[in-house]
Amino acid sequence: MADIVDTATNAGSFNTLVAAIKAANLVDTLKGAGPFTVFAPTDAAFAKLPAGTVDALLKDIPKLKKILTYHVISGKVLSADVVKLKSAKTVEGSDVKINASNQSVKVNDATVATPDVAADNGVIHIIDTVLIPA
Repeated sequence: MADIVDTATNAGSFNTLVAAIKAANLVDTLKGAGPFTVFAPTDAAFAKLPAGTVDALLKDIPKLKKILTYHVISGKVLSADVVKLKSAKTVEGSDVKINASNQSVKVNDATVATPDVAADNGVIHIIDTVLIPA
């Protein structure tokens, strides 16, 4: 098994997320003991952002860090537990809304495409949209 960063790297569909984690100096944190729950946007999710957004974020590390930590929850929260929640407090400090009705799980406006990807130090839920804190 691998930690969250290695799991995302090995999957091959999180190149933008992994580059952002490196740029924001969050690699050591997300390779730490955790456990962490990460709502991980795919490269396709990042591609849906307005043109130039990712490049701008890579140059604005405080804002990038705020967005990335908004995708992380302390503790290992598997989908069986996520569906019982209405919201969850992120490492960034604000809450994400969780809606588990209609046969899908939504985190704010993102849909969980693949839940419960196991990592040594937590779990990844793959989402189709980048979460932006208010």
